[in-house]
Amino acid sequence: MLTSIATVSLSGDLQEKLDAIAAAGFDGVEIFENDLLSFDGSPADVGKTIRDLGLKLVTFQPFRDFEGMPEPQRTRAFERAERKFDLMEELGTDLLMVCSNVSPHSLGGLDRAAKDLAELGDRAAKRGLRIAFEALSWGKHISDYRDSWEVVRRANHPNVGLVLDTFHIMARKVPLDAISSIPGDKIFLVQVADAPILEMDALSWSRHFRCFPGQGDFPLAEFMRNLAMTGYDGPLSLEIFNDQFRSSSTKNVAKDGLRSLIYLGDGIEGVKVGEKAKTLPPKAHAQEVAFVEFAVEEETADKLAKLFAGLGFEKRGSHKTKAVTWWKQGDINLVINCDKDGFAHSYNIVHGPSVCAVGLKVDDAKATLDRAQSLLAAPFSQAVGEGEIEMPAIRGVGGSLVYFLDDHSELSRIWDVEFEPARTEQSAKAKLRAVDHVSYSMQYEEMLTWLLYFTSIFDLGKMPTLDIPDPGGLVQSQVVQSDAVRLILNGSQSPHTQHSQFLNEFFGSGVQHLAFSSEDIFASVDYCAENGVEILPIPENYYDDIEARFGLEPELLDRLRARNILYDRDDEGEYYQAYTRTFANRFFFELVERRAYRGFGAANAPIRLASQTRMNRRSDAAK
Repeated sequence: MLTSIATVSLSGDLQEKLDAIAAAGFDGVEIFENDLLSFDGSPADVGKTIRDLGLKLVTFQPFRDFEGMPEPQRTRAFERAERKFDLMEELGTDLLMVCSNVSPHSLGGLDRAAKDLAELGDRAAKRGLRIAFEALSWGKHISDYRDSWEVVRRANHPNVGLVLDTFHIMARKVPLDAISSIPGDKIFLVQVADAPILEMDALSWSRHFRCFPGQGDFPLAEFMRNLAMTGYDGPLSLEIFNDQFRSSSTKNVAKDGLRSLIYLGDGIEGVKVGEKAKTLPPKAHAQEVAFVEFAVEEETADKLAKLFAGLGFEKRGSHKTKAVTWWKQGDINLVINCDKDGFAHSYNIVHGPSVCAVGLKVDDAKATLDRAQSLLAAPFSQAVGEGEIEMPAIRGVGGSLVYFLDDHSELSRIWDVEFEPARTEQSAKAKLRAVDHVSYSMQYEEMLTWLLYFTSIFDLGKMPTLDIPDPGGLVQSQVVQSDAVRLILNGSQSPHTQHSQFLNEFFGSGVQHLAFSSEDIFASVDYCAENGVEILPIPENYYDDIEARFGLEPELLDRLRARNILYDRDDEGEYYQAYTRTFANRFFFELVERRAYRGFGAANAPIRLASQTRMNRRSDAAK
């Protein structure tokens, strides 16, 4: 299927949109009427620009309020259509998309609508043009694709076909099985859009909350399987109305759009998306967070090493040729990189002390890289020294890196090959065992981008989004996770939240905190206290509240209060968490103990954010 996108999906003027669509790698484009009307040039200029960019002009749209009109509006509707045909000939496209009528003057009746479309088909055929009819989910008389198909069937005209639009179908929860019985050659256009499930009127939902496939909750795979049974092989196009997209980078959103179409066709038998479609390797199974790398300058490296030691990590080795050290506890591997060359150094110059890379252990590192590149992720490589192992990597959030390791290649030996072992013994007193989750902070407009990025490449499911109260506003939080890897994506529209202050300090998006799982949270926090690591203080009022909410035993409550440990409980289990103070105004660590609990202590997040805000204000006042 030819890949396409409607110009209404992107920000910018028409030239910027077309340039971005071509650069992303789309095969075609839909011209939305408003973009043409605001263009400073002729329709012929637009058509030439599209062809010069190597794009096919799939359709001109939308043509509204046509079928079922009484006189004199009916005559006027055909006159308007002839004017649109003139424009189409200048543009160089043969397909006009007609939306079902929403006018209060329109008259019902499938036969009446079919008669109008048949006559319009006659007029179009004389000029070598075609008509594609779409059921709007808020159409006055025709709002169901089964009715629009019946109109097209009754029109019985070779130049009149059907538009299937996933938003209009799924917003009304119309069954999908009838799609498979429609002849593929009578479907002239397929428009796909995803959306979160919301309780609101279809028009507002459509105009503000559509998103790319994979970013919402619609059953698009089921739609594609039914579509494949029709034999349809025409344009697969994105028509997206989304407030976030309209305020985001035109080029980035266009790239996300093509990624979403490739992902949409992945694994659907009989579906090939794009003129150069190929079979993708399966989704990468994310087994664990294999390591986290910190980019720092020399003077900060000692402070960070002291913090690691205070958390119970042991220095396990030094790189044979670089100013890089390896720290380990349980299955957690941390890397401090203060080398003067390479990616980490450049990243530190821009962002200061920071997490510059996360390594994920997967089943097959090479196949994961192949899948990521097929889904338009940018690969990364840098010079590899003698005796070093080249590790596959792609660009991630904020320009950071995501590395891939596996157990069946030389990547499994990277610690032994590249590091000289340090003569230390592993301490078990701190009780930390694995990376529980990685929390990214990003611009609000980026959240859908990184949601699609992670869930299309890796076998990570998404949890419902949450709005977390911060003293400076709301923070939206989205979790993507497998059984062993959990990533949290956070964004905020308020400039006054802790999240937004991090973005300002950090000069961009990145990892704001890491959570480590503990076998015994009380032992972990005690170890930190004994070794100079300060735990974020929690107000006394919090403990009064959880005593009332959960009916905690006095002894447990005292143990929590004495160590500034937060507590949550659900139907499945219990959750304990504590936080370190922020390091270098950039990142902090969380210690967690899960007892059959699968959440992230969302109820405690406002308490943590308020405490961090208070600490930051005190720190600023002391300067």
